[in-house]
This record gives sequence, structure tokens and C-alpha cells, in this order.
Amino acid sequence: MAIELESKIEGLLFYKGEDITIKKLAELLNSSEQEIEEALQKLEASLSNRGLVLVRKDDSVVLGITGELSGIIESIRKEEIAKELSKASLETLTIVLYKNGISRSEIDYIRGVNSSFILRNLLVRGLVEKIVDPKDTRRMLYRPTFDTLSYMGISSIKELPNYDQIVASLTGVINQNENNE
Repeated sequence: MAIELESKIEGLLFYKGEDITIKKLAELLNSSEQEIEEALQKLEASLSNRGLVLVRKDDSVVLGITGELSGIIESIRKEEIAKELSKASLETLTIVLYKNGISRSEIDYIRGVNSSFILRNLLVRGLVEKIVDPKDTRRMLYRPTFDTLSYMGISSIKELPNYDQIVASLTGVINQNENNE
């Protein structure tokens, strides 16, 4: 049995962990924008009285949490910020530091797993920031914040240990992935 269009949209929004335009959803799901709109209305209705909501802004949608959970989520965020970084968070932060401008998909490829949740935590902690890719304005890049560099006691990314070797290695992995696509 094939899953309904609204369920496919829900899965994509969950996986991406960030907003997606209706046009992009239509493209990914081989559907018209009208079909996507109808499916979004069904998804919105099915999410009522649950912990998730469909958040719309302009022509983009994202999964969010209900207002009733905001207090609980805020306490979890504070707890997350206060505790030490996990091995996965340190690994992701290291990749962001050495690449100093890398997309989530490239981070995912290097790590071999989805990094959305970890990147969100690093953003909340103020360790990384999102910027628009100057080469492709439809894409976001992650880079370390000035606070991160300051906390590490370095004034330039190039002061990181084995900088040239590690950047060359990461660039090779990313280029290999692009050649395989």
C-alpha cells in the first residue's frame, strides 16, 4: 500500500529538520503545487491535538511543536546548553571549524548520518552560525562563530592543529562525493 502524499510530506519535513518551499516539495514528490497544498491541509488537520504543528511562512513549511510544549522544550534546551558536548557534536563542530563554510549535506556525507539535530543544538549554543552560500543563494552553509574561535583561543581558523592536512582530506572526501553523483 502506497503512503499518502501528506505522510510523505511529513516524513520529508521531519528528515530535513528545516523549512522547505512548496515548489521544492512538488518537485521532490513529483506532484503539482496544488496537490501539495491540498496534502498540507490534510497534514495540518491530522496534526491537530498532537505535539507537532505545521508552520507556514511565505511559501515555505516546516514541522514545529505546539505552544503547549514550549515550556518543556525550553527547559530541555537550557539543559542541553548546560551539559558537555557529545562525541557527535564535537565531531560535527570539528568539521564546521575546519571547513569554515560547509553545507549540511556535506556534513552528513562526511559523518555518514543525518546531522540536523546536532547542528540545531550547535546553533542554539551559539557555536555555529548559518550563512547563505555565496555560490548558490538557495543553500545554507554552517561556519563557526567568533565566540567559538575566541573560546578556543585562536584568532584565525588556520591556527587549528594540522589545518592544511585536515582541510585537504575533508575537501577530498567532499569532491569524491560530488564526482559520484
